[in-house]
Order: sequence, then C-alpha cells, then structure tokens
Amino acid sequence: MLGMIIGSAAIITVFGISHATTSGISSTLTSFGTQPVVVIPDPAQDDPTLAQIQYRDITPVANALGSLAVEVIGQWQRPTQISFGNKSDHVETFEVGGYQPDALVMAQGRKIDQQDVDSAARVCVLTEDVAAEFFGNNPAVGNFVHVNGMPCQVIGVYAQIKGSFFNQIAGSSAVGMPFTTFHNFIYAGALDFIAIYPSDPGQATTVAHLAIAELQHIHGPQAKYVEQNAANIVSSFESVLNVVGTGLSAIGGVALLVAGIGIMNIMLVSVTERTREIGIRKAIGASSRDIAIQFLMEAVVLALLGGGIGMGIGLLITIGGVALLSKQLGEMLIPYLAIISLALGFSLIVGTVFGTYPALRAARMDPIEALRG
Repeated sequence: MLGMIIGSAAIITVFGISHATTSGISSTLTSFGTQPVVVIPDPAQDDPTLAQIQYRDITPVANALGSLAVEVIGQWQRPTQISFGNKSDHVETFEVGGYQPDALVMAQGRKIDQQDVDSAARVCVLTEDVAAEFFGNNPAVGNFVHVNGMPCQVIGVYAQIKGSFFNQIAGSSAVGMPFTTFHNFIYAGALDFIAIYPSDPGQATTVAHLAIAELQHIHGPQAKYVEQNAANIVSSFESVLNVVGTGLSAIGGVALLVAGIGIMNIMLVSVTERTREIGIRKAIGASSRDIAIQFLMEAVVLALLGGGIGMGIGLLITIGGVALLSKQLGEMLIPYLAIISLALGFSLIVGTVFGTYPALRAARMDPIEALRG
C-alpha cells in the first residue's frame, strides 16, 4: 500500500498541476481574443532598411488581401513619454486600430473603435497601473494626458490581466491609441510591423504569404519578411506543456510499477503462508475459480486503498500548488474528474495485473498437497 500511496500521489500531483497550469495559460491567452498574423522585416537580411514597412503600405496590403482579412493594422511598439500635470513617466506603447478583437475587460470607459481610427482621433486607452499612477483612485476617463507632448483624451482603462506573469509579458504599463493618430501627430517613420486579422483563422498562413508577396512587390524582391502566427505560438505552447506533463506523469508511473511488483510479492507470500487454508477450502467444495477470485480481490483492494490514499494526498498537494501558481498565471481549473478516474483506474489495473499471478498460483494448488503442506 505504501508503494501505491507514493506512486499515486506523485502521478496525481504532476497530472493535476500540469493540466491546471495549461488551462490557466490557455484561458488567459484566449482572453486576448482573435490572434493576428504579424509580418515584420527579417532582421537577418543584409540590409533591413530595404524592407522597412511604411504607413502607406497598409492600404495596398489590405487591398491585396481583400475579404481574406478583416483588418490590417500598422503598429509601433516602443517606449513613449506620457505626462499628466507635473507627473511624467515612460511607458511601452502599443498603437492599435479600430478592430482589436480582444476579450479583455475594461475597468473604465470603452475601447478604441473604427471611427477613432478613421478620424485619427486624439484619444487613448491606458492600462490599469498607468491610470493608477496618474489618477490614483479618481476616474481617468475624460481627462487629458500628454503623449510625447500631444494632448490626448483618455477614453478607457483596461482592467489588469489576472496573473502577474501575463502582466509582465503583455506589458502591464502601456498606452494605446489609433495608429493613424500616432502616425499623424507623433511619429511618421517606418512601422515596426503590421498585424493582420484573417477572416478565417485556418487561412492565416495563406494570408501572411499574400501580405509578404505584396510587400515584396512594393519594396522589391530583395526585401525579406518573416511571419509570426500568434495562434500557432499559443497552440505550440499548449502542446509543450501537455508533453511535459505526460512525460512527468510517465516517470511517476514507474513508482506504480514498483508498487505493483510489491503487491505481487506480498500476495505470493500470502499464498505460501495460507497453503493449508487453501487446501481446506478446496476440500469442502471451493472451486479453483473461487480461490482465484478471493486472492485477486485481496490484491485489488490493497491497490485501491493505497491508490485512494495517494489520490487524497496528491489532491491536497495539487490544490496547494494551484493556489500558489494562480497568483502568477491567473485562474486555473483543477480536473477533479480526470484525477479521480486516473487514480482509481491505475489502482484497479495495478491490482488486477499484479494480483493475477498469485491468484492463479493459489487456484492451481492440489488440495491434498495443500493439506499436507
């Protein structure tokens, strides 16, 4: 039973935490909404300046894609100075267009819409920590901040993403505005990249190749570009986590194998010690089937008891681990049904497989020889 307890607890802990982590990361990444295809100049080419994407390239690329793309957005991503009154700070800015299909929640106000983009409106949205720095507990919406010296009205504040890890990688301190506004009033240079939202996510690769072909038509065949499909990155990330979780669970399975061998050895000793009992049972009418079922059930009960205790210990460790990780990764779901099924299933299999040989050995005993023994 001790071997079953250790093995079950190890597998349940690894399985539970890995799947909970995957669910937490997946749900948070999904909250960003439809993932765009990003096209950037290849930094490895001989002269990256030849492939610089200009603001004027957005319209030809959008026309070339037609109905395949919902929107093509020019983006810059760089530190930008924002000030309010006598307070000033440098933040990472993300210039966005009207179509930003994220599912992120607004703590205040609204998101940037298409009308803001078309009119190059001097509006902006802030992340929650930036709003707190400049406005404290007071409402930020309606106030005017200066972005690189340009007055800009705050129309919305993004709620903080659950999980400090994602706030770090997503840029917790940021100001966003229509890319048309950024180009017209702040910076008229080359874009850092373009983000394309395909109509059909399944055609993301085709959309990226068509966009690159149009950019090479504009800048020449010597211009090189690379694509980054955010949806594929998310999918790959989830696959890696699943593989790691499965691999670690398999390592924990070695402990169950050892536990199964231990159960088999104990049952073989039990058969030897209870030889006379087996002879008496057979002498008064017990069949070989009855004897086999008796010893097999004993092995299964041992395995189930050990697996049940191990499951309880593994669940406690999993719940504690998820409580700590959720502070970094956001809300995580523990697959309780899968954990219970896994623990009971493995225990039943181990008990049946490793209890079969001792049970058959007991069933095949000759009653006369058993009584003499």
